[in-house]
Amino acid sequence: MTREGTGKTYLSAFDAKNFKPKKFLFVVHREQILKQAEKSYKDVFGSKINTGFYTGLRKDKNADFLFATVQTLSKDENLEQFDKEYFDMIVYDEIHKSGSATYEKIINYFKPKFMLGMSATPERTDGKDIYSLFDNNIAYEIRLQEALEEDLLCPFHYFGITDIEINGETINDKSDFNLLIDEIRVNYILEKVKYYGHSGNKVHGLVFCSRKEEAYKLAEIFTKRGFPSIGLTGEDSQETREKAVKRLEKNKDDIDHLDYIFTVDIFNEGIDIPCVNQIIMIRSTKSSIIFTQQLGRGLRKFNNKDYVVILDFIGNYDNNYLIPIALFGDRTFNKDNLRRGIFSGSSIIPGCSTIHFDKISKDRILKSIDNENFSTMRKINTAYNDLKIMLGKIPTLEDFYKFGSIDVMRIIEHNSFASYYDYLVKKEKNYKIRISNVSANMLSFVDKKLMYGKSFTELYLLKLIIEGSTNLINDLKNNKFNKEISDVEIQSIKLVLQNRFITSKNYKNKFKHAIFVDDNLNPNKLFLNELKNKNFKELILSSINEGLRRNILEYNFPYKNTNFSLNKKYTYEDVCRLLNWDKNIVSLNIGGYKYDHKTNTLPVFINYDKEDDIQDSIKYHDRFLSNTRLMWMSKSGRNLESIDVRRIMDKENPVNIFLFVRKNKDDSQSKEFYFLGSMKSINKPFLTSMPDGKSVVEIEYKLDTPVKEDIYEYIKGEE
Repeated sequence: MTREGTGKTYLSAFDAKNFKPKKFLFVVHREQILKQAEKSYKDVFGSKINTGFYTGLRKDKNADFLFATVQTLSKDENLEQFDKEYFDMIVYDEIHKSGSATYEKIINYFKPKFMLGMSATPERTDGKDIYSLFDNNIAYEIRLQEALEEDLLCPFHYFGITDIEINGETINDKSDFNLLIDEIRVNYILEKVKYYGHSGNKVHGLVFCSRKEEAYKLAEIFTKRGFPSIGLTGEDSQETREKAVKRLEKNKDDIDHLDYIFTVDIFNEGIDIPCVNQIIMIRSTKSSIIFTQQLGRGLRKFNNKDYVVILDFIGNYDNNYLIPIALFGDRTFNKDNLRRGIFSGSSIIPGCSTIHFDKISKDRILKSIDNENFSTMRKINTAYNDLKIMLGKIPTLEDFYKFGSIDVMRIIEHNSFASYYDYLVKKEKNYKIRISNVSANMLSFVDKKLMYGKSFTELYLLKLIIEGSTNLINDLKNNKFNKEISDVEIQSIKLVLQNRFITSKNYKNKFKHAIFVDDNLNPNKLFLNELKNKNFKELILSSINEGLRRNILEYNFPYKNTNFSLNKKYTYEDVCRLLNWDKNIVSLNIGGYKYDHKTNTLPVFINYDKEDDIQDSIKYHDRFLSNTRLMWMSKSGRNLESIDVRRIMDKENPVNIFLFVRKNKDDSQSKEFYFLGSMKSINKPFLTSMPDGKSVVEIEYKLDTPVKEDIYEYIKGEE
């Protein structure tokens, strides 16, 4: 499994040379690939090898190295020309198409000694299993990032450009055809094409459109503007396509050369045009697979081609969130990872490739990420099935991270499942493991409340119990990770693991068996009894280890003397717990900030973007003045003598004030705030009033640590 342009055909040729087949078959689904494949094999084996083709026009069945099209070979009268064991080795190009009837027919007919499949996009959208054809034996896999690191591909410069607004209407999936070919839009596209340019003396461009008529019409308009172009769709013959490709490859002094081929999706795969030095995308991203296929059309190295320019005109599309997934190969569906990529793209992509989004296109993608629910059953099941098919077994918790699949917490946080175990019980008919209701309840608590990995201590203590520790407190304080654990924190651990931290009756009933320790922090007898069951012990240990892995990877950089990691995200409940408060305080009772006497801590929570219809009494105008200065409002009804205002301004007995900010409350999937460190009040506070007339105090804060650039830009948005 290798990215387009990384040399899959050469790799297969070297495998064949090692295998030394007497009779060899190479199967492709497009005829124009045959000659390119033959050339690659002659480069490896030498020009004297006996090669031939098996197509509609030629049937060189006696050749030692036979290159065939699937359409011709799959016909009964052609297959029957060969004995089932005639070929020692068979290579299938674009093996992800093996779910089609023609491919299946050939694969099921022949019985070679060695069979090799090649694909740049092994993930199928129809859920069919191609891995089992090869006993789940992945010989070699290299994705876009690794291919760039290894210098196997031509560098690319990607520019996410805002598609134009015409008569107040932004281009989207439902745009009228006349808008797509409007002269204003054409002028805009040509302006960007000329501005961003291409490598080399002549442009060799592919343009991916949303509709067939758009491809034909824009090609006509470009030609009239001095850029010889042609539109190609599935309605055009193979011969017409091949002639167009040859014209695109020609230099500009050839009278019939082409600058651009406009198409919809027939060139997504199975076409090799190494000279392509500019790709224009003027369509919505329907899938990350198609995006990378289209991007890949320009990534093959070629003489006098130093880089390929990718111009992606980003309209107001619902699927814009797929762009960072495709560019960065991040399949976790972790929103923060995707947002980070938008702001830090060039630093994430290896080598000299670059990624740049203009302001509006960046905001459109961020809005799409915010609005998308990555925990839908369809997304969860698709990702799970893809991973299961690749592994040939039911994935473990560890497998999701190990093989770059969806973040398993997308499954855990779904309301339909109490735990990953519960998901498997409900989904997998062949999953035979069963545990008691008590064990299932304990496991659900660990998966739902601890496995995020934001807190180390509860997870580690549970692991110590399972490992048979006889002195939990001592072993906890002397942990191998060198994490300092105070007596206050130990009391907090006890509250959490006795299910006493959250006081609501519904919550206590939900996890009524989740009591793991007694008042002396000794293991609860019921928990020890359940651990006698081997299945439960393995399941809960797997969840604990996953939580510890996440903690070490994501939260292992504590800020000062806190349990928080800078720039990570936390819920209200997380904050109360990690500040070692005696109980959880619901958000309604926090009301933007809350002081805890025992720990002398005061977390401040800010929803930076306020809804238009918010009540006047809570329409606070909190705002960043810079990445180290914040102007903030107290609760309404306060004055300069109010206790909370005086406490915040008290320099002699300073309170520990911590800042937590989220962009808005609209993200239904995430209720988390970025932790931005500690802050102190500066300058004099002043009295003002809310829109409803009630008094409020404005205080200026200085942050201890500047807000990270990408988070700062994301939170402030279009402000």
